[in-house]
Amino acid sequence: MSAMETDVIERQTGQPFFERAGDGFVPQPVCAGPWDPKSLHGRVVAGLLAAEIERNHGDDALIPARLTVDLYRLPDFSPMRVTTEVIREGRRIRVVAAEIWSGDRSAGRATCQLLRKGGEARGKVWARDNWDVPMPAGIAAPAAGALGGMWHTRPIAGAMGDSGPRRCWISEARELIAGEALTPWQRVALAADFASPFANAGDNGLGFINTDITLYLHRLPRTEWIGFEVANHQSADGVANGECYLYDETGPIGSSSVAALAQNREA
Repeated sequence: MSAMETDVIERQTGQPFFERAGDGFVPQPVCAGPWDPKSLHGRVVAGLLAAEIERNHGDDALIPARLTVDLYRLPDFSPMRVTTEVIREGRRIRVVAAEIWSGDRSAGRATCQLLRKGGEARGKVWARDNWDVPMPAGIAAPAAGALGGMWHTRPIAGAMGDSGPRRCWISEARELIAGEALTPWQRVALAADFASPFANAGDNGLGFINTDITLYLHRLPRTEWIGFEVANHQSADGVANGECYLYDETGPIGSSSVAALAQNREA
């Protein structure tokens, strides 16, 4: 992203990503992605798909335990619409499919599993220790322009491309849809794409563009800040996988994984 583009985003802090227009959505300038300023960021595509799944099929008795988004086209700034349908409705599971359209072209699809809440299984199962890190309120905000103004950030350890541990807090800087408060589900779905640059960036910057996002949750976040901890990066022959563990300020909530292709950034 150029200095001019970063400056534009910083001046527009607070501008929502989308405006509603009838049954569709109009992308705003802040939706621009890092690979092509004329196309949208993958995270806003994932966020809008998640929002429409929640609006049409959400239920307080269900947890959106898995969301997989296929990002097979970089959409432009044409008006967008989302279609959804229930694929399976069971006693304890609801499976929803969604498709997002940019103008008259399909730009991505999502599948979401919503699982019914219930009692815990008997017995004790091994789990990783909760991370012991400073809370966002105790960490100084980075210099203006960090991450292009796309998120509020609080660094914990390392940075994108570092060889050591990488951990940070991020929270949203704007609404997804104008005039509509972010729900916990929308907040974490919007954030999930960050696993791609955080896990896959190297010492020469980000050289992979993700083609999907798979978000696993065992519960929804209770706070505005989402913690990311790089868990894995592997690549061969120009194909990569990256994964981050996810947290809120009260503990672990799940993980976000991405598949990616080697990509040279446009000048």
